[in-house]
Amino acid sequence: MITASIVTYDHHLLDFEPVLRSLFASPVDVIYIIDHSEHMPELKAELQEFAAHVLEGEPQLRRKVANGFKLIYFEHPNNGYGGGHNYAIRMAADAGSQYHLVVNPDVWFGPEVMPELIRYMTLHPEVGQMMPKVLYPNGYTQRVAKLLPTPLDFFGRFFLPAFLFDSRNSRFELRQSGFTMMLDVPFLSGCFMMFRMSALQEIGMFDEDFFLYAEDIDITRRIHARYRTLYYPKLSIYHKFSRASHHSLKLFWFHATSIVKYFNKWGWWTDPERDEYNARCLDEIAHNGYVDS
Repeated sequence: MITASIVTYDHHLLDFEPVLRSLFASPVDVIYIIDHSEHMPELKAELQEFAAHVLEGEPQLRRKVANGFKLIYFEHPNNGYGGGHNYAIRMAADAGSQYHLVVNPDVWFGPEVMPELIRYMTLHPEVGQMMPKVLYPNGYTQRVAKLLPTPLDFFGRFFLPAFLFDSRNSRFELRQSGFTMMLDVPFLSGCFMMFRMSALQEIGMFDEDFFLYAEDIDITRRIHARYRTLYYPKLSIYHKFSRASHHSLKLFWFHATSIVKYFNKWGWWTDPERDEYNARCLDEIAHNGYVDS
């Protein structure tokens, strides 16, 4: 069984219809929509109308539903991004899911993406998490595969002039890879996280101490400690990506608070695991990427 979850917050259906369409065209058995909205009481009705017209109205999707596909909606108290996905992951595990996709509402992708990721993970049980190349809507590459951060890597991005920080930021964002190499990366963005369910059951789900931001760094490094966490640029998806914390004081506060919690958990200037994982990733780039074992 393959499952997926989307956490929404004050979204209209039209905001995430593209990712729903992407999932409908993929080998997904259950989609969980976890709604944390505070000002969007009409979303449930919008989804019900959408399901009636689309899932019951389009022959291909009608067959998918007849074969057991489910679109499940839950109103849920807002316990953060990771907390919302954890609620879905628990249900997916109980249902017998083998692979679970955590995906943002502002993502969309072609029908080839999930079958290829699942094929690769099935052939490579050492892989616990995967992410394809991520593009902006205009086709430019997003830098979603990174090293584990030091405090300077994070706070320098906000407070130092770009011309002083560019060389270090380039290393942190793995620009030297050209974003064309398959890499075993310790930090993969949370916008699209394809998990092996048994890996999550082994290392644990999202740490709910992170309300918003940094939960993706934390969970990737925990999986990376026992599995491969692969950036897989043979496939591409699209992500709108608004950098909301750069434009909202409230979201900036959430971001900064989560980063402080992250370093309190794993270490500020001393983090031997970080040094080991980062050195291994950079060495992989120097040798032209990850080679299948």
